[in-house]
Amino acid sequence: VDPPVKAVISISPSGVIVEGDSVTLNCISDSNPPALNFSWIKGGTIVGSGRIYNISKISSGHSGEYKCKPINEHGEKYSDAVTLNVMYPPRSVSVSISPSGVIVEGDSVTLNCISDSNPPAEISWIKGGTIVGSGRIFNISKISSDDSGEYKCKSINEHGQKYSDAVTLCVMCEFY
Repeated sequence: VDPPVKAVISISPSGVIVEGDSVTLNCISDSNPPALNFSWIKGGTIVGSGRIYNISKISSGHSGEYKCKPINEHGEKYSDAVTLNVMYPPRSVSVSISPSGVIVEGDSVTLNCISDSNPPAEISWIKGGTIVGSGRIFNISKISSDDSGEYKCKSINEHGQKYSDAVTLCVMCEFY
């Protein structure tokens, strides 16, 4: 007659978990007598009970460390933690321009592509319909009127892609 031995968590499906998947965590414990109750803890907060913890339509908010805690009449013991790392396509893609305000010929201008994705996205820059650069930051040193136009960034990972809205770079333009 023993307190629960340290439990083990199995994750189904194993492998890459993508937003929208249905995921099951199973708390496997060989205590004698068998555990009567199970708690599921995510980052210090109890999020469920029962031997099996089901998450249907998983989202990035479910990412984090999970433990289960089997309890029998002789005690309780936490499992080792498992980490859920939920993958998702790019979202919230936008462009910031520095400096903001009027841009004068000869200025150095930086475009920054802000993108939320897991895993991190590859970024490309499009001016008009042409790819003009890659990477999160697109720098134009000594800008000229030829650089005027509409720019957007494209954020892509293996789960999808998304374009930012276009931003207009206007050299020697006054905005009223």
